Amino acid sequence: MLRSLDLRQASADTDYTAVLPRAEFDVDHAVAAVAPICAAVAAEGEVALRRFSEQFDKIVPDSLRVPTEVLARCADALDPQLAAAFAESIRRRRAVCEAEAASPQPVVTLAPGATVTQRLVPVGRVGLYVPGGLAPLASSVIMNVVPAQAAGVASIAVASPPQRDFGGLPHPNILALCHLLGIDEVFAVGGAQAIAMFAYGVPALCRKVDLVTGPGNIYVVAAKRLLRGRVGIDSEAGPTEIAVLADDSADPRHVAADLLSQAEHDPMAASVLVTDSGDLAEAVMAELEPMVAATRHVERVRTSLSGQQSAIVLVRDLEQGLAVVDAYGAEHLEIQTRDADTVAARVTNAGAVFVGGFSPVSLGDYSAGSTHVLPTAGAACHSSGLTVHSFRRVVHVIDYDRRALMEVADGVELFAMAEDLPGHANAITVRREPAPVEDEGRVSDAQ
Repeated sequence: MLRSLDLRQASADTDYTAVLPRAEFDVDHAVAAVAPICAAVAAEGEVALRRFSEQFDKIVPDSLRVPTEVLARCADALDPQLAAAFAESIRRRRAVCEAEAASPQPVVTLAPGATVTQRLVPVGRVGLYVPGGLAPLASSVIMNVVPAQAAGVASIAVASPPQRDFGGLPHPNILALCHLLGIDEVFAVGGAQAIAMFAYGVPALCRKVDLVTGPGNIYVVAAKRLLRGRVGIDSEAGPTEIAVLADDSADPRHVAADLLSQAEHDPMAASVLVTDSGDLAEAVMAELEPMVAATRHVERVRTSLSGQQSAIVLVRDLEQGLAVVDAYGAEHLEIQTRDADTVAARVTNAGAVFVGGFSPVSLGDYSAGSTHVLPTAGAACHSSGLTVHSFRRVVHVIDYDRRALMEVADGVELFAMAEDLPGHANAITVRREPAPVEDEGRVSDAQ
């Protein structure tokens, strides 16, 4: 019934991921099928939802949102034993979650002989991408390599585009930083092809990696999206963006300089000022004109600042301003207001928050100590920047002895049968058989 796979003669450099059994999972085919469904829901809303409910589920509910009273009625109608099993499952899961929130590696004892331990395990091998297009971002070497090293990643490779000005090598500053950080596996490969190299591996050149991180242009982002699943990715970063929430206490020259600083990254970069002060808005515009005229990348900056992605947003007060910046979810958010630390503490959606007139985004790009690999395009409402946590995985270690299992056996079996999974229940039932007395160790000790 089960085939055999003999790996006893496998060499040390065998890529086990290529030979181990794995179910086929054609995501591309599924994407083609669901794309028109998603488009229809976006365009038609509830009308499309009802149509698809009839098409796929063969029934259309009276209300797509289940009424609260129905939820309560279902809870009241639960079999008491099943309700007790649900409650115990909730209690134990909550106990572990609360311990996780309080400590990075908790050991939770749920009952005598029943523990769940959370281990933080570093990713085995990562590929770090460092852009080298409009600006050779040597700082991204630091932002990628240092947290990976601190997380305990054993194998780190860096890729950056070859530069014509440097004989086909990446920018010398990038190479120098790799050496200073002890990274000697560096590839002069850029763009989508670098992501593919990391994801698939190239024989005799580069072993495949488990995770790819680092910002890049739209083609790098597209490659990450295409290859996600084959390889882990940190995010799909879009053009950089800054939002500044400011009141009339802000220095317009500082605000103008900060808006310009992000605009020079890319013609698609976004610079947004949110303010309740019309006077400040006018002063910032006045400061921007000579600054832009004098900057080296004047055309790039003008394109960015005049594009639809950049604007001055006038609000009636700071309360509305906070709502606006939370809705925007900026990659970089500066707070230049009175009581800036108090205002900053109320922000919920931002990749990084820069507090006061002397914490500009440029500081964070280089030497604040914070990460500059941050979520863009509003993704800050659900995603975080690149940190040590990005390079570690959480592994739960479940350790129950026989007595501890028997304490919850009835509930587990009931839960499994309620989900129509009798095989799950049977995996508990077979363990009800008396443990052999001659067994040494945990089984006989637990009797």
